[in-house]
Amino acid sequence: MIFGHIAQKNPCVLPPAITQALEFLRNTDFRAVEPGVIEIKGRDIYAQILDLTTCPAQDNLPEVHRRYIDIQFLAWGEEIIGVAADNGENIIAVPYQQERDILFYQNMAYESFLTMSPGSYAIFFPQDVHRPACHKNKETEIRKVVVKVAVKEL
Repeated sequence: MIFGHIAQKNPCVLPPAITQALEFLRNTDFRAVEPGVIEIKGRDIYAQILDLTTCPAQDNLPEVHRRYIDIQFLAWGEEIIGVAADNGENIIAVPYQQERDILFYQNMAYESFLTMSPGSYAIFFPQDVHRPACHKNKETEIRKVVVKVAVKEL
């Protein structure tokens, strides 16, 4: 997992597909974009623009993806995201759905929380369990952009 802020340049060399995704986030005015899907490089790199309401962490199931990396970017609002390594100790709540590339766990062992503020992003790899859209202090309206990067693109 990688955590950062879009205003900062990454101090290390990232794979070109992740660099392209971060440039999209850096150069897009999300106030002018409607919720939906934007293809950046077909289905190899695409963005989902989501308007959500945060909820208590216990109301969100932790998730993992196998074919895509998630770059979760917070355009506005505030949220926390639970995160942990997928260490084989988690009980499956919803089996892997290949068409959606998602598997949900009931909970996750050794969960830590990231505090997201506008401009923050977190890059989740297939081995990173994450629980997005949790509220920090109270229910909050947020705009999230989730850029999906196909693992094959790396």
